[in-house]
Amino acid sequence: MAADRRVGVAVDFSPSSKNALKWAVDNIMRKGDYLILVAVQPEGHYEEGEMQLWAISGGSRTCSASLFLISVSLIPLSEFSDPATMKKYGVKPDPEILDIANTAAKQQEVMVVMKIYCGDPREKLCEAIDSIPLSCMVVGNRGLGTLKRAIMGSVSNYVVNNGSCPVTVVKHHGHD
Repeated sequence: MAADRRVGVAVDFSPSSKNALKWAVDNIMRKGDYLILVAVQPEGHYEEGEMQLWAISGGSRTCSASLFLISVSLIPLSEFSDPATMKKYGVKPDPEILDIANTAAKQQEVMVVMKIYCGDPREKLCEAIDSIPLSCMVVGNRGLGTLKRAIMGSVSNYVVNNGSCPVTVVKHHGHD
């Protein structure tokens, strides 16, 4: 991977995505890289005031209506570290993930940003790979059993098989 690498990490603020972020920071981030946290919000309706972006867009109060505004820009670390700002996006980041991101930005001198998509995580993570574009993607694995994986599908498996860049799956050994 060349200079100006754009390393994507899928985050849903679960223990497995936190583990994936730690792994990426500890193992592949280098000075000058871009660490792009990719969050995918489910489609749906939100309470009044929860997603203030719709007032700007004039669209309906669904995640997909604001997708245009959300998906056109990368959110800087200073903004997604502020709970009031993130409430506008309908995202409630985990304090530990923010700490990992802030530490990486300072100690490893990487640029940290977030990109929020709305929809099916499998499809949107693959879309992020192409639209950002990412040099590589790191995703967590919740460790679903064979039956649950067959019924629910595996996001990490889908991204590995359909993503157009190298994808690393970081196994989560804890219990969610």
